[in-house]
Amino acid sequence: MDFTLTAEQQDLQKMVREFAEAEIRPHVMEWDEQQDFPTSILKSLGQLGVLGIVFPESLGGAEMGYIEYAIVMEELARVDPSIALSVAAHIYMHGSKALKERYVPKLATGEWIGCWSLTEPEAGSDAAGTRTRDSWAR
Repeated sequence: MDFTLTAEQQDLQKMVREFAEAEIRPHVMEWDEQQDFPTSILKSLGQLGVLGIVFPESLGGAEMGYIEYAIVMEELARVDPSIALSVAAHIYMHGSKALKERYVPKLATGEWIGCWSLTEPEAGSDAAGTRTRDSWAR
């Protein structure tokens, strides 16, 4: 089996690596020490098409595969794992068509930042044990 990246995948890898080195690495310690969340970086990643890497084009995404997704995660995590984790919150898997049409385009561009809730009093950090539901999900 050949695991060589395609030319397009190599270009993606180079683009994300250069972005991470130029725009993220110089600020990592500053953000950490100030406990600052760099929303501008997420918006820039949205403009690069990284936040919607696996989203369909019809919802503003790049409609690439999970190999490309892994490339992006690896290049971001080399420089700042917390940024990579923030990008991972934009994964496209669940939700009705209506919810996807409402939320995914804004997540893909970085206009909105995705997240998830993991800890709550009754469940601790047991994601399967959480009981919280937002009213829009009903």
